[in-house]
Amino acid sequence: MFCAMSKYGIVVLVSFHAFQHAVSCLKDISYKCTNEEQCVRVYGNTKSASESHVFSTLSNCRLLCGKYGPLWPRPTGHVTLGKETTVVNPLNLRFEQDFINQTTEGTTILREIKMYFLRNLRKAFQTQILHESTPGMPIIIKIQITSNETNLSWYVDESYKLKISIENLTTVVTTIEAKTIFGTRHGFETLLQLFTTVNSSVNILSQANIIDQPIYAHRGLLIDTARNYIPIKCLKRQIDAMAASKFNVFHWHITDTQSFPMQFDTVPEMVFYGAYSKEEVYSQNDIKSIIKYAKYRGIRVILELDAPAHAGNGWQWGPEKGLGNLAVCVNQKPWRNFCIEPPCGQLNPINPNLYTVLQQIYKDIAEMNKEESVIHMGGDEVFFGCWNATAEIINYLMDHNLGRTEQDFLTMWSKFQVTNGSAYSASTNEHSSPVILWSSRLTDPLVIDKFLSKSRYVIQTWLPSSSTIPKELQKLGYKLIVSTKDAWYLDHGFWGVTTYYTWKKVYDNQLPKGNGILGGEVCVWTEYIDEYSIDGRTWPRAAAAAERLWSNPETKAIDAESRFFCHRERLIIRGIQPEALAPRWCEQNEKQCH
Repeated sequence: MFCAMSKYGIVVLVSFHAFQHAVSCLKDISYKCTNEEQCVRVYGNTKSASESHVFSTLSNCRLLCGKYGPLWPRPTGHVTLGKETTVVNPLNLRFEQDFINQTTEGTTILREIKMYFLRNLRKAFQTQILHESTPGMPIIIKIQITSNETNLSWYVDESYKLKISIENLTTVVTTIEAKTIFGTRHGFETLLQLFTTVNSSVNILSQANIIDQPIYAHRGLLIDTARNYIPIKCLKRQIDAMAASKFNVFHWHITDTQSFPMQFDTVPEMVFYGAYSKEEVYSQNDIKSIIKYAKYRGIRVILELDAPAHAGNGWQWGPEKGLGNLAVCVNQKPWRNFCIEPPCGQLNPINPNLYTVLQQIYKDIAEMNKEESVIHMGGDEVFFGCWNATAEIINYLMDHNLGRTEQDFLTMWSKFQVTNGSAYSASTNEHSSPVILWSSRLTDPLVIDKFLSKSRYVIQTWLPSSSTIPKELQKLGYKLIVSTKDAWYLDHGFWGVTTYYTWKKVYDNQLPKGNGILGGEVCVWTEYIDEYSIDGRTWPRAAAAAERLWSNPETKAIDAESRFFCHRERLIIRGIQPEALAPRWCEQNEKQCH
């Protein structure tokens, strides 16, 4: 083409020359750390600027600029980050371990954590061509764990200490100290955030001292897989993003009125009647694989079997098997007369066969999730109109000298919960294990003491930030998990009169202070979300709540913006497809878009 003498050849040659000139100009892009806290793009010649404050890439600037650099979530203890980086060769890396009576499971989890670290380090620098002979200091990572605890709970110690230093001017030595394997995992997650690229070489921060532990014990993400089926591969991707953000609870809302995709060999009718298709089913092996995958990332899985409302499809088979109606109002119309949201369905509290089936389901769940003593029993949006329109329930009320007032239905509901709780206890041989319920009329501060024991029941509130009920329940001595409806419901803004909540709104949402607040959860309800849209609807906004739950900072979202931009890029590298936060210019010119 370049030999052609036509006018078209000349045009091509000129255009290519112009393109080369533009690219050569782009090579001069750099970033300056101003006021020791924000990175701003610098245009033109930067030779006159201080070399210690000008960086060739935004990620390098962010690592060395500000008290917390690119760290997400922000550490809660002492933080010292150096202002220099050192070239390293990640292929020349070794681990040194110091255990005290570590169990076989602990050794397995640590091996998985190290593989997780190396895999994500490789993802971060996959464009770099590395060989064992590539210049750079070797890395030694020393691991010290003082406890052999391997069970995740609200009481496990997740603290860690991280130190980076240069020894003998030849070796980068990193030490991670933790009481448990899960604190160690968080230390590795933080360490991954202290690498960068400088002039095509992998660099690590030369010096760092971090002492860190979470403020809240329960830092969760709820994902609803009943409205729309979410494949296992997609759920694992969400768990990877959770791990990167230091969440520690995957609340799996696995059943609802629309579908029952959880397979049980002992009760095969549930998926036969409840699954969307034979492909859209979670086998017991699927669920076990999620539980194991999550645990290796410091995340426990709490399954929710919603009851007595939000239970329809999957429960229709009772009459066919001679068990009577296990559920009532299933798919009944007009739906507004029988439920809050279509399709309708509510468990039949007066049928004793229901509790036999529930006990078998709980037994199978306990077998799948052996280490988890906590279960979520739902309990929200019970629609008294359904029970009040069911002949056998009306007859039961009359036979037991009960009326059809709200108080009468509350009494019947509370008896259901007592019997349901007993079925769970019988299946697990645990009579005091915690049960989580959504806030409802049954948990109203005026009546909750009559129905639910504060020693067993944990209440998950899904109320607007203006509600005083969480604090009232807290004063009564109940433990709470907070899901602020007008800040942490990430599906809002795409249906009805709901409002979309920006990441700043998510970040600035405060939890009640004081005893009894276990933590909180952000919620992803999937009426209008599926496997193709879940990444963008969930991330990176969920990560804003992750910092609130880990650090509970006094500062506002604007002060975290630059670190949040970095974390979004981190999620992309990990294979997540998060939604955009702002024009790229705002990321390159921190705090100038307000």
